[in-house]
Amino acid sequence: MNNNSIKKLTTIAMLSAFAYVSTLLIRIPVVLFLKYDPKDIVITLGGLIYGPLTAFIVSIIVSFVEMVTISDTGVIGMIMNILSSCAFACSASLIYRHNKTIGNAIKGLICGCLIVTAVMILWNYLITPIYMNIPRAEVVKLLVPYLLPYNLLKSALNAVIIFLLYKPVVRSLRNIGFAQQSEHQQKQNKSIYGIIGIVLLVTIILLMLALKGVI
Repeated sequence: MNNNSIKKLTTIAMLSAFAYVSTLLIRIPVVLFLKYDPKDIVITLGGLIYGPLTAFIVSIIVSFVEMVTISDTGVIGMIMNILSSCAFACSASLIYRHNKTIGNAIKGLICGCLIVTAVMILWNYLITPIYMNIPRAEVVKLLVPYLLPYNLLKSALNAVIIFLLYKPVVRSLRNIGFAQQSEHQQKQNKSIYGIIGIVLLVTIILLMLALKGVI
């Protein structure tokens, strides 16, 4: 294993640990079954610095560890956590990676807020009736008054904190040799586009099944 591989694994492990500890220390009930934790701040910072694929990998690791240690929502909760973190972190970092400017960082974070809100409303519409064993019509009543403002406010708060932390974090990582630009940016982007395509396909299939009353 070469030096770059060791550094990548160390980086992913470090980000995963920080994200998990932040969730462990800060879990604030907000409304219904929804809680706020700051792990997406760490995951998105990782994505902005190292690329969207890193954010994706860290999201999976943290969500899995959370499921087997502190979460009571099981596999469905893990899937929703991965979707939420990736919708925000991967979209923001994917936009930012194309042109690393302050304006593009702001654009990426704003898009991340909008995308995660849309994704979570759609997936709560699809999954929550199964998870909570309630009619889908009841879930629809929760979307606008609860899920929409929750996801918008949560992602907006995270975006502001990320914007304030980004430069100090990058400066610190550069000082210890952990903030070099990835040499595989194009490959990372292609991998993320493939993952996005798979998620979209699964979403469309589930939506069709839900509209037909199969699920």
